[in-house]
Amino acid sequence: MTKVCLIGLGRTGMEIARVIMKQRDMKLVAAICSDYSSKAGKDIGEVLGLPNTGAKVYTSSKLNYVLEKIKPDVFVDFSNHKATMSYVSSISEKKAALVIGTTGFSKTDIMRMKVLAKKNGSGILNAPNITVGVNVMMLLSNIVSRILIDYDFEVSEAHHKYKKDAPSGTALKIADQIEEGLQYSGVEVTESIPIHATRAGGIIGRHEVMVAGENDKIEIVHESFNRKAFADGALKGIRFIKDKKGFFEMNDVLDLERVLASYFDKRKINIASSSS
Repeated sequence: MTKVCLIGLGRTGMEIARVIMKQRDMKLVAAICSDYSSKAGKDIGEVLGLPNTGAKVYTSSKLNYVLEKIKPDVFVDFSNHKATMSYVSSISEKKAALVIGTTGFSKTDIMRMKVLAKKNGSGILNAPNITVGVNVMMLLSNIVSRILIDYDFEVSEAHHKYKKDAPSGTALKIADQIEEGLQYSGVEVTESIPIHATRAGGIIGRHEVMVAGENDKIEIVHESFNRKAFADGALKGIRFIKDKKGFFEMNDVLDLERVLASYFDKRKINIASSSS
């Protein structure tokens, strides 16, 4: 039984909590909110409108208490990047695993996570793109950019008006995948892939890649209909990171590098066979 502590009880965090509570192989043992949250001290069930669970919501100042007394196996973070960087060291030092669904980290922040994971022998999964579908979209973007090297690429994303970082971490990762695919095929990428960001209403999350040639166009779109998509990804992340050591990303969880390599290896074999 994997003991899980959830950090961040916003709309996405609460959906993840509900889904975790339905799993037979994991137990939600605590949650952490900000020091000023009205949810502090309450039973998680009460916060979710469910019967009491015996697991409480603690303020961030009680993190060490949770680490020492409750001893979760895995922490799942959906708070904000500043909060994440304030506690990642403490969690890593205790060798608890950490799944991070938060966005907005700098390259320095990512490097610090990698150093902590290696130094402490802990597992850190950085997955701002935690939904399974959007990871498949990234794989498709990589494949398309390896093949259509003379086409133009643009990325568009839209989220709710309360999301602070723009462009999203996922949009940046999609652009990275496109650049990686172009470079794989020998294209020198001299300019960043254009990214357009929209913050409006209650949009949960939408990402689009436009691939435009002189005579035709391809569009790759991923849209989350509800926050259960994030919860499903979080479950995969929890099961993956438990007992692992090192720094990982969502493509490691889904083994997408192997899928990509396999696709192009088979394609080379098919081309060779057809030309012989």
